[in-house]
Amino acid sequence: MEKKILNFLNYLTVERGLAENTIISYALDLKQFTAFCADRKVLHCSQIDRNIILTYLLELKKRGLSAATISRHMAALKVFCRFLLDEQVLPGDPTANLESPGIKKKLPDVLSQEEVEKLLEQPRSGNPAGLRDKAMLELMYATGMRVSELLSLDREHVDCERGFVRCLGKGARERIIPMGSVAGKFLTEYLRRGRAKITSNRQEEALFLNIRGKRLTRQGFWKIIKKYALKAGITGEITPHTLRHSFATHLLENGADLRSVQEMLGHADIATTQIYTHLTDTRLREAYKKHHPRA
Repeated sequence: MEKKILNFLNYLTVERGLAENTIISYALDLKQFTAFCADRKVLHCSQIDRNIILTYLLELKKRGLSAATISRHMAALKVFCRFLLDEQVLPGDPTANLESPGIKKKLPDVLSQEEVEKLLEQPRSGNPAGLRDKAMLELMYATGMRVSELLSLDREHVDCERGFVRCLGKGARERIIPMGSVAGKFLTEYLRRGRAKITSNRQEEALFLNIRGKRLTRQGFWKIIKKYALKAGITGEITPHTLRHSFATHLLENGADLRSVQEMLGHADIATTQIYTHLTDTRLREAYKKHHPRA
């Protein structure tokens, strides 16, 4: 169980870009849960079920912990179980429909369409790294892929001519995503003029490479997107998943149906996708209050 928790904490750090204090809080809460499970001979993540979670939450209540503290523990367990579900460790989510008292679900941070434009304008095509960065950011915004999916792409997974990407998502679920003409154009340019200058090794199949000619890491991507966000003057919080969240939100704002967005994002459960409808509703309300004369 400890190894899976370490993988989970790394996922929160690199892919979700959560604050260090949040990661530490999750780690401490899961450490307590692991000890509770061990006392009951639940030693593997695959043994976690709804009963053990409810028993644990009841134990926390018996200890006299506040509702806010119990909610925090429940939030950690919810995210951890969804991670295990995506990794196909669990057959279902044992925390599904469990209410978290006192917790308001945090909406994902997204960029406006204008901010996305500014961000995508930053990479310069005068060198191989700039060509790579432009292609990566355009492709991520065009497809909504997770950063881990983006960086695991090989050359054979992209079809610039037909405008599709073959993506292997969490739980080894494969999906085909349209990439659009703009992303296809910059990806073609990177493959023709940039990638060959980064490496001459024909055996290397990775699509996006670091300066040493090896597959770019998630940490490397995080540094790249933060650098360009700073140059674009974007002051809000930005993580490797910000473009993914923006992709989904902008699609829904422009009339895409929820089921199509779910398929493109690779969500196993449409309830996960529905958070973006709450976000677009919030943005619509804000726009109404700002611009309507009788708001």
